[in-house]
Amino acid sequence: MCLLQKYLCKMLALQTWIVQALFIFLTTESIGELIDPCGRITPESAVVQLGSNFTAVCVLKENCMDYFHVNADYIFWKTNHAPVPNKQYTVINRTASSVTFTDMPLLNVQLTCNVRTFGQIDQNVYGIRIISGLPPEKPKNLSCIINEGKKMMCQATEKFADCKTKRGTPTSCTVDYSPVYFVNIEVWVEAENALGKVTSDHINFDPVDKVKPNPPHNLSVTNSEELSSILKLTWINSSVQGFIRLKYSIQYRTKDTATWSEIPSEDTASTRTSFTVQDLKPFTEYVFRIRCMKEDGKGYWSDWSKEASGITYEDRPSKAPSFWYKIEPSHSRAYRSVQLMWKTLPLFEANGKILDYEVTLTRWKSHLQNFIVNDTKLQVNLTNDRYIATLTARNLVGKSDASVLTIPPYGFQATHPIKDLKAFPKDNMLWVEWTAPNESVNKYVLEWCVLSDKSPCIPDWQQEDGIVHHTYLRGNLAESKCYLITVTPVYADGPGSPESIKAYLKQAPPSKGPTVRTKKVGKNEAVLEWDQLPVDVQNGFIRNYTIFYRTIIGNETAVNVDSSHTEYTLSSLTSDTLYMVRMAAYTDEGGKDGPEFTFTTPKFAQGEIEAIVVPVCLAFLLTTLLGVLIKKHIWPNVPDPSKSHIAQWSPHTPLRHNFNSKDHMYSDGNFTDVSVVEIEANEKKPFPEDLKSLDLFKKEKISTEGHSSGIGGSSCMSSSRPSISSSDENDSAQNTSSTVQYSTVVHSGYRHQVPSVQVFSRSESTQPLLDSEERLEELQLADSGGILPKQQYFKQNCSQHETSPDISHFERSKQVSVNEDLVRLKQQQISDPIPQSCGSGEMKMFQEVSAADRFGPGTEGQVGRFEAVGMEAVIDEEMPKSYLPQTVRQGGYVPQ
Repeated sequence: MCLLQKYLCKMLALQTWIVQALFIFLTTESIGELIDPCGRITPESAVVQLGSNFTAVCVLKENCMDYFHVNADYIFWKTNHAPVPNKQYTVINRTASSVTFTDMPLLNVQLTCNVRTFGQIDQNVYGIRIISGLPPEKPKNLSCIINEGKKMMCQATEKFADCKTKRGTPTSCTVDYSPVYFVNIEVWVEAENALGKVTSDHINFDPVDKVKPNPPHNLSVTNSEELSSILKLTWINSSVQGFIRLKYSIQYRTKDTATWSEIPSEDTASTRTSFTVQDLKPFTEYVFRIRCMKEDGKGYWSDWSKEASGITYEDRPSKAPSFWYKIEPSHSRAYRSVQLMWKTLPLFEANGKILDYEVTLTRWKSHLQNFIVNDTKLQVNLTNDRYIATLTARNLVGKSDASVLTIPPYGFQATHPIKDLKAFPKDNMLWVEWTAPNESVNKYVLEWCVLSDKSPCIPDWQQEDGIVHHTYLRGNLAESKCYLITVTPVYADGPGSPESIKAYLKQAPPSKGPTVRTKKVGKNEAVLEWDQLPVDVQNGFIRNYTIFYRTIIGNETAVNVDSSHTEYTLSSLTSDTLYMVRMAAYTDEGGKDGPEFTFTTPKFAQGEIEAIVVPVCLAFLLTTLLGVLIKKHIWPNVPDPSKSHIAQWSPHTPLRHNFNSKDHMYSDGNFTDVSVVEIEANEKKPFPEDLKSLDLFKKEKISTEGHSSGIGGSSCMSSSRPSISSSDENDSAQNTSSTVQYSTVVHSGYRHQVPSVQVFSRSESTQPLLDSEERLEELQLADSGGILPKQQYFKQNCSQHETSPDISHFERSKQVSVNEDLVRLKQQQISDPIPQSCGSGEMKMFQEVSAADRFGPGTEGQVGRFEAVGMEAVIDEEMPKSYLPQTVRQGGYVPQ
């Protein structure tokens, strides 16, 4: 063994820095000249081990002490400009003072000696820097490496301050030594500083055992047409193989994976330039890399070579394609439209490029049908019979195994579904689990699609072996989408009953909240309703709803509602109050609020107003009816005679009768319901029947006098003013139901002339006529004379045609002298012109009767004269003599 080289590396270079005095004292003898300081600190170079004690002494010069009148008692110490406590001072003599530090904690300290001159000025005398540290540690894990074609490099766990360090490796030291192989060398490291020196362990080695070869280069990969499972690697070794033997490490992987596989080390433990990798998958691309080192394992592995790739040769498909079918709606009952579909084989199962697919259809106990398809689906029309379908995939080398599928006949009832179907997300995949049925299953078909309100459910599917009970969906699944997953077991005679479940790969809060509205609003409650959120905005399973409602000034109240409900009733509300409502929907990942909605509760409940108004109205109606009945039967209406029109007649201003239609006398209209009765006296003596009728009338008149209201003769006879008769027939019927009540309205003639006839008018008074108004003596006078005078009358209903002559007349007679009658009739005929017609029918007014007509044939000439002026005399010998009720408008009376 020989000592090749020895290196002493200092780990820490400690230096002493002498701080010059900050203030230089000048003596009077040498003003303007630079002299020595007035004192010094011992030791001037202080290197102290960290944690040890240290003492420094400051000594003043005599000339400075005498000039400034100071001594050692005036000395004080500072570290890094901070005063040191006085307890650490020690005055040695008149010129020297020391300071002691125990357990030095700082690595770099500035220490100064100071004096106070003239009792107030602090002056710096001298200063030093104290460096504290530790002795160097012993270097460990010393190692050396020789890269092929480069110098040796050694490294340890300690830093080598004086060595040439490799960039990025401060603990490495490159030795300026060209290695000589097969010769041992000894290497160690010495570390030294001001506090000590230490040496590492010595290592002794042959440089050839520390060699790191260069990696193999020009790596290439080739396949073999004979065998589809092998690839051959070739490379070129580094130049080090000229004096040492090598071994290799070969790794490989498929192109779409990141995990490397390694060839067993015993297969590559000798020097070579090629290697054949076996047991590879057909028609698969592989990536390779290689490295090498000294065969006996001494030294270092080289770096990895550059990667190289190659594809194995094709082989027949190793697996049958996944095969499934779907029956589509058909318009024909004799045929079914069936879509056969299959999955493309992955490369590691296809073992080559698939050229085409062969489909065979066999109807039960019938011939075959073959189809060559380049697609992954086939549409066929099949009868309602049972079919057996087979599918094979073909590549350049051969065909795959056949995939068999049974298409059941029409009306086939599927049974035996799977049990306990579950779906859940895990490791960013959507897993499906189920319990197998008791029957033997050939395979399982999993179908899934995205549920959406905007687009149809387009299914994707995959096939699993009959022994698989859980798997994950091998498709491009999206987050926040609802998937409908269906699992169908497939038996030898056909598919079983499918089972479905909904699942999410990853849930999220809803995109929008539900919109709430009122269905019914009551006084103290409100029925809210909402629609289920569309599946496109749910983004997960809706677990619950929360209703938030409040008034303008009130606190918000929250109510949780089950997700299956779409209606909720808010109770205990305040009437006539505005409420603000919003609703939130929650999934497993959070919730989303919907828009705010307002409604106002009514002041009264439904039916409450009717319950108040209806009884009040009924009570009012009953009270009114009761009052009317009480007034009618208990307190009858007794009119005031003083308010009768009879009482308002004036004898001094009798109203003139003017029946000219062109000269209206009344402000409120024409006459209505006027009757004229004309009665002529019979030339013969009255028959006894006539006298009897008069006697009956007298008796009736006498019997009705007892019902008079007590209006005296003066009240009726004192006024010639006409009364107002009511045109209401109902009132007339009520007031005259028992007796016909009339009053005499004209006693004296126009302008104190005596009228030829007595005129009566209907009174509005409900009182019976007074005795004086009846003028019974006139009836007696007429009866004694034996002749009934001819009367004048008005015809009722002048606006209508007279249809029936059987009209009851009430007549009253009055006997006057012949001369007086003639004079009066002439005067009245001149003063009162008579119209010839009223409406469509003629009304005979004031038929004048001569004295001869009244009392005998001696007046025949006069009668003829009256007829010449257009007056018609009517003699009714058969008509009984009676009163005629008259209806008169306001302001007039009717002469009788």
